[in-house]
Amino acid sequence: MTTLLLTHPACLLHDTGQGHPERADRLRAIDDALARPAFKRLKREEAPLADLATIERLHPKAYVEMVRAAIPKRDHNWLDPDTVVSPGSWEAALRAAGAATYAVDQVMEGAADNAFCAVRPPGHHAEPSRAMGFCLFNTVAVAALHARAAHGASRVAVVDFDVHHGNGTQEAFWSDEDLFYGSTHQMPLFPGTGASDETGAGNIFNAPLKPGDDGEDFREAWQTLILPALDDFAPDFLLVSAGFDAHINDPLAQLRLVEADFAWVTEKLLAVAAKHTRGKLVSTLEGGYDLDALAASTAVHVETLMGAAS
Repeated sequence: MTTLLLTHPACLLHDTGQGHPERADRLRAIDDALARPAFKRLKREEAPLADLATIERLHPKAYVEMVRAAIPKRDHNWLDPDTVVSPGSWEAALRAAGAATYAVDQVMEGAADNAFCAVRPPGHHAEPSRAMGFCLFNTVAVAALHARAAHGASRVAVVDFDVHHGNGTQEAFWSDEDLFYGSTHQMPLFPGTGASDETGAGNIFNAPLKPGDDGEDFREAWQTLILPALDDFAPDFLLVSAGFDAHINDPLAQLRLVEADFAWVTEKLLAVAAKHTRGKLVSTLEGGYDLDALAASTAVHVETLMGAAS
């Protein structure tokens, strides 16, 4: 058994234009980092295209068609001030969602212990009927609903350590007590959601951090709020929104995490998975905009996943 790595060249063809932080070089940096000999045991596969019906469990058909219609035949189109699409964006978004849902299939069926999806565009800001924050479809929420519909997972959890709050995932899960969302994130910061009193149906757990907070503050938030709540929820499947923009070197925020903090939280989540889900865990890439920090942080995250699968 092993860790499955899913990616696809089409994710490089989502062209966001010169100067945009969410750029194809992010995946190239990750690809280079995961090409090292330490990662030779990874099971590597190309991400399939997501079935539209799978995406439409979360996103209304009219919204999905709106996104498709917005894809330009050349150059760029803007869905909001931050979210840009190009001719390659539709396939990239379908590959991103397809990676996460296929990873759920493979882990649920025992073909892999856990999985990491190195894909873009990211997803956790996409609300059911609104693209925002670089995100078109909410990849991790689509995967959560797929785990429930296709595999009978009755209690599905998403945890999110991206520096930005996953407002889209929170909205998708808000009133469903059998879906769990837990997040650490900087506040104040885009998108402006994620206060500690945003609790949904008692299934939402937000632990906002202040600009300048470091790994000690991050670990305390996980140990005092999110991990105990996740343990109490007792999920039968666990998904991770793995954003690495809380790193000290990231240009879009002011938290002060280092690679060891991402390894630590990965270990803690694997321990929860070992207890409640028989180790079943799927992680998918969200943010991270300093290329060196992103590559190094992703590497320790994947290496920790591999350690659990060995």
